[in-house]
Amino acid sequence: MTKADIVNEIYKSTGIDKAAVLTTVERFMEVVKDSLANGENVYLRGFGSFIVKTRSEKTARNISKNTTIIIPEHKIPAFKPARVFMNEVK
Repeated sequence: MTKADIVNEIYKSTGIDKAAVLTTVERFMEVVKDSLANGENVYLRGFGSFIVKTRSEKTARNISKNTTIIIPEHKIPAFKPARVFMNEVK
């Protein structure tokens, strides 16, 4: 399902103008991205949590050059679905 599909589904079920729905969906995604970029988690009860995970430093190998490199500690975004969400998908 794409962003356009989501906008069409919301438009069909609510009757709200497509442009308004698109603006709302895009703004929601911006707020989530900005919050995660600032290190804040986003919790949506009954849906799940958008969280920032920290990956620890690790040693990796570059096979083509036969060298080792160190990948520094870094943060990545992640999604943890709520139990209700997981039960519906099962």
